[in-house]
Amino acid sequence: MNIKKAVFPAAGFGTRFLPATKAIPKEMLPLIDKPLIQYSVEEAKKSGLEEIIIITGMGKTAIEDHFDISFELESLLKEKGKKEVLKMIQEASNLIHFSYTRQKKPLGLGHAILCAKNLVGREPFAVFLSDDVIDSRVPVMKQMVSVFNKYPATILAVQRVPKKEVHKYGIIKAEKVKDRLYRVFDMVEKPHPSDAPSNLAIIGRYILSPEIFDALEKTRHGAGGEIQLTDGLRKIVKEQDVYALEFEGTRYDAGDKLGFLMANVSYALKRDDLKDDFKRFLKGLIY
Repeated sequence: MNIKKAVFPAAGFGTRFLPATKAIPKEMLPLIDKPLIQYSVEEAKKSGLEEIIIITGMGKTAIEDHFDISFELESLLKEKGKKEVLKMIQEASNLIHFSYTRQKKPLGLGHAILCAKNLVGREPFAVFLSDDVIDSRVPVMKQMVSVFNKYPATILAVQRVPKKEVHKYGIIKAEKVKDRLYRVFDMVEKPHPSDAPSNLAIIGRYILSPEIFDALEKTRHGAGGEIQLTDGLRKIVKEQDVYALEFEGTRYDAGDKLGFLMANVSYALKRDDLKDDFKRFLKGLIY
């Protein structure tokens, strides 16, 4: 079965970027000149997916507006002859088919995914966390879909992290199947370095079987009253195969201020219209 649908949880408050995110959704913060979420949507499109399901919350209408048609703006750009800008605006609204549903209370990542149950149906689907911006030659989700075609099961994207940083992530316990591919037996959420089963951290790309909905419905509310995806995945591991792909690419945690700045610098240096002047600016900085 092909992976056709992708779920984008986007109902969080973005507290790490306050006060900017008081009025602007975190997912709409610009990475150069496109909002964070658009990079992941483009990755989904390039990976062959056909439908995006965005889980929104209060104050997130800017996301829907961004991927919608803006007749007044497009007419104005046409009148002024700004063809390149008009093209970029139209590309955003014509990328792919979008559906939206609401997570009325912020009850965790697992709960957000559960909100998409009726729109996804009983088929495997992808999940993107747009905080994780990944620069790769082959889109990470496309890498994962290739694995899924050979191993039709739940697939997790993982990355090696320094041992001292494992407490920030969900960490897998696994055995190597072949180069960059692992069979997962268990996972631990934010372990102490001495208790971590590996240094392979789960990153914000998933291919999930529809049974995850059943597992999440049976998952008890944890700390802060939230339903955690990791807890649901631990149930899945006991019942069916789960694999982890150590993807190829450079990942930036754009949900963190430093990671967001690093992503902006890196992407700016790859832009033909910016890199030369930006390099001169960076070389001229004095600390």
